[in-house]
Amino acid sequence: MAPYPLKKQVVEKKKKPENPLIEKNPRNFGIGADIQPKRDLGRYVRWPKYVRIQRQRAILKKRLKVPPSINQFTKTLDKNTGNKTTQKKKNYYSLYFLKKKKKKKKKRTQSFKKKKKNSSSTFPFNV
Repeated sequence: MAPYPLKKQVVEKKKKPENPLIEKNPRNFGIGADIQPKRDLGRYVRWPKYVRIQRQRAILKKRLKVPPSINQFTKTLDKNTGNKTTQKKKNYYSLYFLKKKKKKKKKRTQSFKKKKKNSSSTFPFNV
């Protein structure tokens, strides 16, 4: 048989001296007795949808690993810099657009001239 376990010696804690002028008055939170203390019930509140969504999004971002090719879209520009960049883009776009328009027009006129040369008959195109 195994020997009995040794008994642990109980060390008494030193009690702070109590002030005899202050009486302890424990409160009773039973039915019809003391009023219970206010608790933080924010956890049980039905929050608006946008609040719930933004909290869930924050948690997901912490838990998930997002590939960098997708993560680049999380960092967006503020309104001011966005407007500036779009204005600069418009300048380049207009130049490109005008060149493209001229090319198309040139192609159209060339193709129209070719069609005129090829169609020597007097018949109309539409029947």
